Amino acid sequence: MTDRELSRVYEPTSVEARWQRVWAEEQLFRADPQKGRERAYCIVIPPPNVTGSLHCGHALNNTLQDVLVRYHRMLGDNVLWLPGTDHAGIATQTVVERELIKEGTSRKELGRDRFVERVWRWKEQSGGRILHQLQRLGCSCDWSRERFTMDEGLSRAVREVFVRLHREGLVDRDEWLVNWDPASQTAISDLEVEHKEVDGHLWHVRYPVVGSDEGVVVATTRPETMLGDTAVAVHPDDERYRHLVGREVELPLVGRRIPVIADAYVDVEFGTGVVKITPAHDFNDFEVGNRHGLPRINVLTDSGVINQNGGVYAGLDRFEARKVVVRDLEAGGFLVKTEPHRHSVGHAQRSGAVVEPFLSIQWFVRIKALAEPAIAAVEQGQIRIVPQQWESTYFHWMRNIRDWCISRQLWWGHRIPAWYCQACGHINVETDEPAACAACGGGDLVQETDVLDTWFSSGLWPFSTLGWPDRTPDLETWYPTSVLVTAADILFFWVARMAMMGLKFMREVPFRDVYLHAIVTDENGEKMSKTRGNVIDPLDMMDRFGTDAFRFTLAAYAAQGRNIRLSESRIEGYRNFVNKLWNAARFTLMNLAGDETPLSREEQDALADRLGLPERWILSRLSAVSRDTAAAIDDYRFNDAAMGLYHFVWGEFCDWYLELSKGSLGRGGEGVVLVRRVLATALGGICRLLHPFTPFVTEEIWSHLPGARGRLAVAAFPREADFRADPGAEEELAFVSAVVGEVRKVRSELNVPPAARVEVRAVSSDPRLRGFIEASSASIAELCRAESVTTAAKGPRPKGAAHAVVEGVDLFIPLLGLLDVEAEVQRLGRELKKADDDVAFLAGRLANPSFVDRAPPAIVEKEREKHAAAFAQREKIAAALERLRELA
Repeated sequence: MTDRELSRVYEPTSVEARWQRVWAEEQLFRADPQKGRERAYCIVIPPPNVTGSLHCGHALNNTLQDVLVRYHRMLGDNVLWLPGTDHAGIATQTVVERELIKEGTSRKELGRDRFVERVWRWKEQSGGRILHQLQRLGCSCDWSRERFTMDEGLSRAVREVFVRLHREGLVDRDEWLVNWDPASQTAISDLEVEHKEVDGHLWHVRYPVVGSDEGVVVATTRPETMLGDTAVAVHPDDERYRHLVGREVELPLVGRRIPVIADAYVDVEFGTGVVKITPAHDFNDFEVGNRHGLPRINVLTDSGVINQNGGVYAGLDRFEARKVVVRDLEAGGFLVKTEPHRHSVGHAQRSGAVVEPFLSIQWFVRIKALAEPAIAAVEQGQIRIVPQQWESTYFHWMRNIRDWCISRQLWWGHRIPAWYCQACGHINVETDEPAACAACGGGDLVQETDVLDTWFSSGLWPFSTLGWPDRTPDLETWYPTSVLVTAADILFFWVARMAMMGLKFMREVPFRDVYLHAIVTDENGEKMSKTRGNVIDPLDMMDRFGTDAFRFTLAAYAAQGRNIRLSESRIEGYRNFVNKLWNAARFTLMNLAGDETPLSREEQDALADRLGLPERWILSRLSAVSRDTAAAIDDYRFNDAAMGLYHFVWGEFCDWYLELSKGSLGRGGEGVVLVRRVLATALGGICRLLHPFTPFVTEEIWSHLPGARGRLAVAAFPREADFRADPGAEEELAFVSAVVGEVRKVRSELNVPPAARVEVRAVSSDPRLRGFIEASSASIAELCRAESVTTAAKGPRPKGAAHAVVEGVDLFIPLLGLLDVEAEVQRLGRELKKADDDVAFLAGRLANPSFVDRAPPAIVEKEREKHAAAFAQREKIAAALERLRELA
């Protein structure tokens, strides 16, 4: 606590920098395994690529994690949030290769060892940028435990896992069909393939049936791959072709005879019901080929050129070969027809090259044995997936899982720990480089040049980062981790693999909960991209609006299963909320004498009879909000927690309690001391409730609050029982606020001058409700700008009085002499006509099929919202006009 007053305006830049420094200097986020595992709470950060820079997806993911860890730290849990980065094999190699090209050289000119040294140098100089940006976001990680997927400890864990799996027969090396990037000349994962809609063609080709005049017609978008066809397939129940099963067709241009096979994979309703089978160049065909024992003929080189298996087409680039093959098919009379065809084509995420299904020698994991325990873990509730609807996706993927290709033809990454004996050909798989071949004793060993898929090392992240294969104190304390927060699109690529690896090597699930958040789009629901020009830069938003406002926006829109439509205007709106909190804190602190301490729960109970209605009400509301906020965070309903706090702070504390307290403070008396202590209690509670969402501004306010001890980051999170619940006070003040609201509504709708003092007459036969009004008459008068507030059991409506009803109580507000009724009727009549025109225009647009069917759904939804708002405004004007006519 310092004695400095809060500045007139909140300056987030200086406040954020100061608290980042203080938190780091005081090591408030450093975890201690000596505190034991009884209250252990752990999150391992989804490691961003070491090449990365903070984008909105990172910001959302890490904001939600920070909400959780700050909340649990304030609950008194032994919290570890472990940070780190992923080596990002192909992404990092690509970045460094581009640098080399600018320098007039290449990785091949450097050679493997010098190139890897160059990548490590780049990593040390530029690879930590995103972690600094996460610190800027306010992430309360234990930065002393930062890990990297290729640091010494994690590399050891990777080798240990690979060797153990190999010894159990779960890792093998064989011919494998992979996504191949001909530009980077490496296998890539499905996640590194971007599918784009392109305009192409569908070529219909006739394959003659050997020994007859018959032929079958197949359609293909890649005619160059027919050079590798080894069968054509029909459905076993298709009567049209049953007589051909077992016979042969002649492969056009090549002359090779290939069988007609029956397989249920074929869709009878699609095309002619006949498909070409090219096991070396199509994933489905690869499976069909395995079922029928078909040969695999690869017709491409690793650079995408037709190889010797392509006969006369050898040496042609794949796209040039396509043109020549089509020309020759037409010349030979095999091309039946050509159709324009728009279809999805996979492109390599990094190089942009069209991806080829490509047959090559690869290392792979036999995955089904690992998948079964991971399926059971979710079925039995050992792992809970939130939102629950993602469980069906998880089960579908896992029950249809295919063996996992784990080798990549790169230089940057975990080099596979396998050594080939040049004397006998034996493959030696060891955690450390062997001195001699285990089979023949020969010493001429050459290590595998391939590296492991990045997902292999990141699949070990929850336990390798905690020290495995050693049984470290960290591993004993924080494994299994508490929750994984990640994007839904990597449920299979990463989450499932961590589940499999954790169960295999730790005999326990790696996390209890998996929270899958949606993606951040622009305000129209479109994916952010540089080409669209709709990218929102988190760093820019934090600079302009403050980090707390940006974080709160993300949390407020993080509804389960719904994408976040982000816009600058929304962030600006929550900056206003942060400023509102700041101004409320300034008002509170200015009205404290400096020695007021928050009321303990015992004091609240003892002093209840001396507290005014507003004080009893705000304490009761704090109790309810504390309960609701904790429940929402516990259930990963971040938006409910954030919006509940937003409405409480702005709509209840600022708009009602502070306004009511002004009257109490102004009137003086012995109750002022209690009002001040309740102000301090409420502001302190609000800071603690909001801290996980808005850590910087709340820590700053807390440091000025009388009675606040230590840092807010490690203060106790408010519990429901910390504040005295008073349902009666809540009911009474809800009624009083409704009375004030109705009088204010009358004044606003009828354009009563702001300075005019009105009378409020309340008529009700219910003595209890009259008592509520009488007890709060001074406050009602102050908030309504009323000259007097009176009550009666019965009475007529005064002449020229506006009328409103609250819970059966008639409110009369005499307005004679306060406004020109006829002029107001004319004004509202004009407004009503304009409102009717607006509603009619928007209704006409929404009734137009050409607009509704052709416009983007987000635009249509916006128009519907405009129509609803226009209609509501129209009804409001009509009601005010009716009220005025009653006066007349």
